[in-house]
Amino acid sequence: MAKRLTGVRLAPYTTLGLGGTARAFVEAGTADELVDAVREADAAGEPVLVLGGGSNIVVPDEGFDGLVVRVASRGVSVERDGERVLVTAESGEEWEALVARSVAEGWSGIECLSGIPGLVGSTPIQNVGAYGQEVSQTITRVRVFDRRTGEVRDLDAAECGFGYRHSVFKADPARYLVLAVTYALRPGPLSGPIGYRELAVRLGVELGERVPLADARAAVLELRAAKGMVLDPRDPDTRSAGSFFTNPVLSPEQAAELERRAAGFPRWDMPDGAVKVPAAWLIEQAGFFKGYARGSVRISTKHTLALTNPDLAATTADLLALAREVRDGVAEKFGIVLVNEPVLVGLTL
Repeated sequence: MAKRLTGVRLAPYTTLGLGGTARAFVEAGTADELVDAVREADAAGEPVLVLGGGSNIVVPDEGFDGLVVRVASRGVSVERDGERVLVTAESGEEWEALVARSVAEGWSGIECLSGIPGLVGSTPIQNVGAYGQEVSQTITRVRVFDRRTGEVRDLDAAECGFGYRHSVFKADPARYLVLAVTYALRPGPLSGPIGYRELAVRLGVELGERVPLADARAAVLELRAAKGMVLDPRDPDTRSAGSFFTNPVLSPEQAAELERRAAGFPRWDMPDGAVKVPAAWLIEQAGFFKGYARGSVRISTKHTLALTNPDLAATTADLLALAREVRDGVAEKFGIVLVNEPVLVGLTL
């Protein structure tokens, strides 16, 4: 049985270094302990916050008036399935360690997701993606505790409702507790087709080409580190929650309006005539440059999408004030309202 603590500060458990205390705190070292802690809290009507790596969350200065369950379950199993390797990881496994192992073992499919902080259990929630790969491309099964029915069950990929930085887990966060995730990877020495231009340029290849797995991983880590997106205690730009805003997806009508305001804007064409626009470009064009600061918080000096707490001296209120300033500035200039990517616990922009 996991030990229940009180008055635990949450800031040290987040990459932003922000957040007050938890009324109650439990570290669950197994899937059974995870289920038991959440089931008991639900039965008692106690609010629950499930905390993974703390890399994609913003916790209020007031803390959390309920039970925080920190995910610490470990374990990875591997089985061959024809031409695939099925890798099942418990939700408390470090994501970066799993990617490193897959590259070392010669399993392709997640190599371009190197350097992303956090735990395995968070990857299906956000449909984590970067540099042309998303976990939805390899996830075959997610084991969950369904808090509505009280059952542990497996959801296949279709049931996960994956979209851009979206899933059924994100749409209904109070229902599912992710316990384990299964990825179908391809054995072989080469990466998947390189699908992101910046990565292709770094590798010196054309889009669609494959490269040695280790080369793809190394290039991604170099690109992420240059943007302050690889956790490094020596780099204050990594004291963030990663990209704070998602890239907006515009309808044809919205895209036409943006073209009127900013002819030739950068874009990625999406299905059904939709257009995805880089949020970093919108932010910069609205006048918010790298290093732009408000008190103790600032935009990263390396990457416009990251809002940072560089000296660990800020409050959550400070961070949200800067986020609102950026969001409102973009809306005023372009008529586009940016949406936060990190989970805001009891907070709104």
